[in-house]
Amino acid sequence: MRLIERDFYLNKLKDVMGTPDIKVITGVRRSGKSKLMESFIAYLRSREVDANIIHINFNLSAYENLTEHHALLSYIENAYVTGKSNFIFIDEVQMCAGFEKAINSLHASEKYDIYITGSNAFLLSSDLATLFTGRTFEIEVFPFSFREFMLYFELTDRYSAFTRYIREGGMSGSYLYKTPESKYSYISDVFDTLIVRDIRQKYRIRNMPLMERLCDFLVDNISNQISTRGVAAGFIREHEKTNDRTVSSYIKYLCNAFAFYKVRRYDIQGKRYLASNDKYYLSDHSFKCAKLGTKNADYGRMIENIVAIELLRRGYELYAGVLYKKEIDFVAIKRDEKVYIQVSNSIDDPDTFKREVEPLLKIRDAYPKLLLTRTAQEAYQYEGVQIIDVADWLLQDNHP
Repeated sequence: MRLIERDFYLNKLKDVMGTPDIKVITGVRRSGKSKLMESFIAYLRSREVDANIIHINFNLSAYENLTEHHALLSYIENAYVTGKSNFIFIDEVQMCAGFEKAINSLHASEKYDIYITGSNAFLLSSDLATLFTGRTFEIEVFPFSFREFMLYFELTDRYSAFTRYIREGGMSGSYLYKTPESKYSYISDVFDTLIVRDIRQKYRIRNMPLMERLCDFLVDNISNQISTRGVAAGFIREHEKTNDRTVSSYIKYLCNAFAFYKVRRYDIQGKRYLASNDKYYLSDHSFKCAKLGTKNADYGRMIENIVAIELLRRGYELYAGVLYKKEIDFVAIKRDEKVYIQVSNSIDDPDTFKREVEPLLKIRDAYPKLLLTRTAQEAYQYEGVQIIDVADWLLQDNHP
């Protein structure tokens, strides 16, 4: 497989190199966590030729004798070299029983710079403070961005490339396959493995048919407002034994494993968060194509999903805006920055343009207001709203 430098993430690792934090690389299955670790190790070897690098990859049978924390701890301590910088890299750390005990002991010794990856269901963001007594620094890896997609395939026409990106997505493991059928088969298998192996094993789910139906429902309704009570009621009408608490728990498990991202609703006028009807977006839009097919694909929702993940990749807190009963796709916040964003597949129809731009025009503050769509032309303004081709926006350098 062709490799590209994922500088966005690599630079984050470089910035924290040498700090006492436990560096934890997270992200959806097959998003490139292991390759990022390998890339950073290669950088480290070129920078510090005398460093002692202890690299354990639990995917390899060579390390299956270390799948108990005492054995892991002993192996690493025996590999320590006095007088050198000692780096620990452990891939799929959850495959070692009691791994947190070994990591905590190594961290407490203050002799190592520690980096780990793991299956997301077993190494959750919410669990890190509980698992590890030392401070952790989390680097969340997403599937390939549009910029990375173009770089991988050496594409130059951004507009035609974006059409292709909508269909193929960012799961780079699928790029090796030649036909759409084989690509989507790979992507579907990744998603199913995440559900069946990771989540089922972590949470000991008994009603897997319900989980699978819920997944299909969420995949089919990305960007729609979803009420867990309403979803549960719909399942009950179809003679499924469940309740809103179970549905809510299952959705939480899916989000914990980075399959979906929840976006809460935000009352722009009242400046408060709303408690009901959240939205959910897939970690990669290609999962929707792989699971439900492309025959009746809703490109507007697919593009909205792409924008949502890009905003999260850029480090924004993300909310769905509500103003005078009008919906605004995204309110993106980062420190003192705020930006309002509408997303549409096309605004060629005057009625569609009016529907998309009207909610933005009603916002009275001075924060930027964007309408992202497929114009295939240079950006322009309409009464203070910036109209930007979505492909151009995706290629901007880490700002809205």
